[in-house]
Amino acid sequence: MSTDGPTRRAQTRSRRGRAFAASFGLVVGVLAVLSLIGAVITVIQGPRVSSVQVDAEAAVAASGSRLIFTTSQSLAEVDPAQVTVEPATPFAVDTSGRSVGIRFTLPLWDETEYTVRIDGVTGVGGGPDASLEHTFRTPATQTHLLQRGADEDVVFSTDLGGENGVPVFRHPHIEDFRTTAGHLIVSVRTDDDRAALIVTDLDGGNAREVELPGDGFVSALQSADRGELVGFVFSDADLGADGGRESELFTVSLADDALEPRAVAPSGADPRVAEWRFVPDTDSILLLSFDGSLLLTGSEGENATSLGNALSIQGIARGSSVAVVERLESLVAIDLTDAGEEPVVDAEPSLGPLDSLTPLPDGGTIRSAAVLEDDVPTGETAIAVVAPDGASEVVYQAASTEAVLQTCVSPSARYLSVLVAPDVVDNRYDTYLLPLPERLETRVLDLTTGDEVVALAGSSISWCQTPPQ
Repeated sequence: MSTDGPTRRAQTRSRRGRAFAASFGLVVGVLAVLSLIGAVITVIQGPRVSSVQVDAEAAVAASGSRLIFTTSQSLAEVDPAQVTVEPATPFAVDTSGRSVGIRFTLPLWDETEYTVRIDGVTGVGGGPDASLEHTFRTPATQTHLLQRGADEDVVFSTDLGGENGVPVFRHPHIEDFRTTAGHLIVSVRTDDDRAALIVTDLDGGNAREVELPGDGFVSALQSADRGELVGFVFSDADLGADGGRESELFTVSLADDALEPRAVAPSGADPRVAEWRFVPDTDSILLLSFDGSLLLTGSEGENATSLGNALSIQGIARGSSVAVVERLESLVAIDLTDAGEEPVVDAEPSLGPLDSLTPLPDGGTIRSAAVLEDDVPTGETAIAVVAPDGASEVVYQAASTEAVLQTCVSPSARYLSVLVAPDVVDNRYDTYLLPLPERLETRVLDLTTGDEVVALAGSSISWCQTPPQ
């Protein structure tokens, strides 16, 4: 039998196999060469931007947002001196692999175009440097306010135009409310006169209730600047000679489905809290107890540090670790990182008797004071911006027929809100546990220009860190 057929087929398969191997080797070689050429070109050109990430909406709402450049190669460490942000705002820089992040330590201004540029960026292996640049625009500010009515109270969301208010939560009796990045928390009294804390999404949906420590009263509701942590002071309804919870501080995470409050109880300290504040960008708490002790603690009272005695807490500026408190004889600024303190500078020109003081991120303050004429109060109230060196400028003056109930600075420190009760003589207070005049206006000023932006009907604008006094 002839074997020519099988032998030829075997030889053909062998030739085809050698041809395929040769072709495959050629392709692999070409790809390797191209890859090498690409790598060489990348090194020769320096780092190039492959993507940029930034959440402009989050950057307006809170500190700590980031812009991240991802590049074509691993980067040498970027120094902050290489970075320019316009308009200027405080920032920090971190480099990791092919990415470099710019962390904004304060919320950004709304409706503003920002440009971030990094010069002299090089790869870890050296080579030519490059510049990275990205421009983005922040959205308009959204905020929430409370309007109390004869039959129903409403929390509504609005921009600073004042024409686009949207009701997001309604209830017959709203004492107070606060917002976090993703939630609304509202302190209410129910039909049977029971305290309740209701948590919803920012649009009012998905309502659920916090399990309070008992039947009692809720006050001093506050929210942390970052995260979903809120706190409140609770007292038992049946508090009497036999004891019970009195003005005890609790915190609760709105990110936790259980919504279980946790007591803030520093060991060995008076559990009754007169005033308190969240420390910006942390879950730490500065609290003033009934016995006048000033303490810095964790969110459950752990690792408490004594800061001496005080009469009141004036505030802590966002993006800052410096608290302004009133001691027995003076106002002092305390650095909460090392407990160092120094006197708060006097205003020049001087102001009248101080009503309130709000710290600013740059070390300055907003001060509300009675207007004097020949050392006699006129009934008017002046609100001034006082620079770190004491130079003061009055930016708003309320008439003698008006009462200024609260001043608050927006997260970015661009705006100042002034809560005013007009026609104060005829403007009666309601009978809530947190009583407010029946007619209220929140007047918003642009601190960069001194102009009034808008006057909104309502109170408790959500960028305030504490309830109206």
